[in-house]
Amino acid sequence: MKYVSIYSNNHLVTIRRNAMKKLVLTLTLLLAALFLSAQAAPESTDDTVMIGISQLMAHPALDNIEQGIRDALESEGVNAVFDTQNANGDVSTAASIAQLFRTEDCDIVVGIATPTAQALANVFDDRPVVFATVTDVEAAGLSGLSNVCGSSDAVPFEEHFALIERLTGAQSIGMVYTAGEANGLASMEAMKAICEAAGVELVSASVSNSSEVRQAAQSIINRVDAVYVANDNTVISAVSSLSDVCLENSVPLFSADTTSSFDSDVFIACGFNYYKSGLLTGQIVKRLLAGESPEEIGTVYLTDLEYYINLDVADELGISVPEDIIENAVYLMRDGVNTAQ
Repeated sequence: MKYVSIYSNNHLVTIRRNAMKKLVLTLTLLLAALFLSAQAAPESTDDTVMIGISQLMAHPALDNIEQGIRDALESEGVNAVFDTQNANGDVSTAASIAQLFRTEDCDIVVGIATPTAQALANVFDDRPVVFATVTDVEAAGLSGLSNVCGSSDAVPFEEHFALIERLTGAQSIGMVYTAGEANGLASMEAMKAICEAAGVELVSASVSNSSEVRQAAQSIINRVDAVYVANDNTVISAVSSLSDVCLENSVPLFSADTTSSFDSDVFIACGFNYYKSGLLTGQIVKRLLAGESPEEIGTVYLTDLEYYINLDVADELGISVPEDIIENAVYLMRDGVNTAQ
């Protein structure tokens, strides 16, 4: 029999048997798919918190911050769902991520680095915005906002300058910075003021993205006795290119970021542990979830500077590092291995 009759809405409908088989098979597969989807869907509970994390770009310091945030909240037993997005160093992408988090109705949003934090603060005014390791909170326009709080890695520029002068006696210091990044510009201006007060020339070169770092370094390297890089995310993401130019020209490179100094020719770095920074930021999120307001928390500053010293680079440059500095090093690199006790 090639046809089969069925009733639909009290009407007799005749269809081909093959068509009937296809209809039954389609309905069976559809029901199976719906069943599997229901089984695989995560169970949603009232105590689940949705946290959006916007990271400016991928490099070791920022990656460690993101991991620290997650670990801190996990250790506190926070039932969180994370949406982590990477802006790849693009400010317009950071703005789009902020809008995405608004659409997703995130409970708390976290900006890792200044531009992403600024983008979130521009979109959200009715829920907490947490900034992670913003160097100059005031210059970034993130202070005095009722729904904004976070952690800051304010750079000890005076201490860094004293270290450079002690080890090199430099009369001119080079600095590559990102003009379009608030903390990059603020860092350059802070170091310039310190240099001018001490009668030392600061020779600077600005970049707009990481691909320009090598060329910028080459443009100033013959005019300086040392090079310094602050917590400038764009420049730090290309620190290997910067350190290559420095070592090729026998100029020591000093950095404010220990985390990103590995696998490069940075001479000395003096900065913060950014995994611990992530833990601190995660604790701030936990305090918000516990009922504290952003205004009550405000800005929490990182402490406990760490030293990174590359003894191989020191030997190549012919620089002797004093014993008191070596004794305080957390990372004392020799032949690519940390020999610190």
